[in-house]
Amino acid sequence: MRYLKALLVFVFLVGTFISYGQEKIIYDIKIRGAKKTKASFIKSMLESKSGEVLDSAKLKKDIAQLKRLPAISHAYFQIFFSHDNLYNVFVNIEENFTIIPYGNVYTTNNDEFAYRVGINEFNFLGRNITIGGFFQRDIYNSHAFNFRAPFLFGRKFGLSFTYQNLTTQEPVFFNNTTADYKYNNTSYELLGLVQFNFRNRIEAGLNIFTEDYQYKFGATSPSVPQSLVVDKSLLKFIYEYNALDYFYESVSGFRSLFNFQYVKANGTQLPDFSIWWNDFFYYKRFGENGNWANRVRIGFASNEDTPFAPFSVDNNINVRGVGNIIDRGTGVIVINTEYRHVLYRKKNLMIQGNAFIDAGSWRNPGGDLGDFSDSDNLRIYPGLGIRFIHKKVYNAIFRIDYGYGITKNGTQGFVFGIGQYF
Repeated sequence: MRYLKALLVFVFLVGTFISYGQEKIIYDIKIRGAKKTKASFIKSMLESKSGEVLDSAKLKKDIAQLKRLPAISHAYFQIFFSHDNLYNVFVNIEENFTIIPYGNVYTTNNDEFAYRVGINEFNFLGRNITIGGFFQRDIYNSHAFNFRAPFLFGRKFGLSFTYQNLTTQEPVFFNNTTADYKYNNTSYELLGLVQFNFRNRIEAGLNIFTEDYQYKFGATSPSVPQSLVVDKSLLKFIYEYNALDYFYESVSGFRSLFNFQYVKANGTQLPDFSIWWNDFFYYKRFGENGNWANRVRIGFASNEDTPFAPFSVDNNINVRGVGNIIDRGTGVIVINTEYRHVLYRKKNLMIQGNAFIDAGSWRNPGGDLGDFSDSDNLRIYPGLGIRFIHKKVYNAIFRIDYGYGITKNGTQGFVFGIGQYF
């Protein structure tokens, strides 16, 4: 009996050894279809490595990660037997065109002709580095430069630098009246970028900027300065959880983006304040052509009774059709939901229609949570839109939306832009 037990143990150990020895092993990873993007960079982005056990679940995560990169419109893998228990993995890449000039033309609240022109390269040096800038004429001249390299130091660490000199004519709201100011913001921002894993990343750093408000016309008040120049520093922290999956223009899954900022005024004219907001995104695909998209934003700032409150009600940010910066607040709740449907598809061109509802409410500066239910602060704008999409050019989505207000003092209007609204 003792000899039989020993024999059984021996057979089990031999079987285990043979089974382990016959595990499928990655012999080599080959990149196909990459022309501008460096094959070495793509391999550095993969968790799967040559010599490791072949894990299809890990490969699927690698492909989902690649499809999030600006340089790649689509990716998939194939597995081919090599010899013994070794297999070759082919990662097939469809690249985007990533040198993107852009231009926006619009009118301001004063019916002034305004425009912004710029260019971005989203795959500089073939390593998915973004570099670019723009010039803007909106009554006054503005310009900016940006550099973003999320994988500068391997697949987890990177840097971002942005310089902006923005000058606009801004409405300031106080005592149920409005004044217009020439507003300039000159800023320098440096952020460290860390991607912990496939779904979690953070950004953290410092922004040093100067705000310059100069009164132009409108109402005045002894408590509201007509000239104000303040040097400020801003500590920024961003945390993103991203479980989105992309299939060309379609998106599915959940994403959360949290942004916290602490602003210190280098002087006594304005108080220090903090601000945070969280965007929650949920997308669901319906067949080949349908896509339901949702965004919920919740945010709060230090509740100072100031006409320079940080959250704005704006066409281009949260409620389509409402107008350009029509109000400000120290708290915000916004819900955007839309259904997108492909109306026409041929090769690389696609036309997509959408129906949406944008709704939001704000807390007045110095107010309380009851402001969110105040009919003067609540805005609901349903509407329709259309998208013209080029599948092989990164973010080549030209959108036109028309929103119509159905709440108190509702307005209506068109909103134009590049990229999906959210």
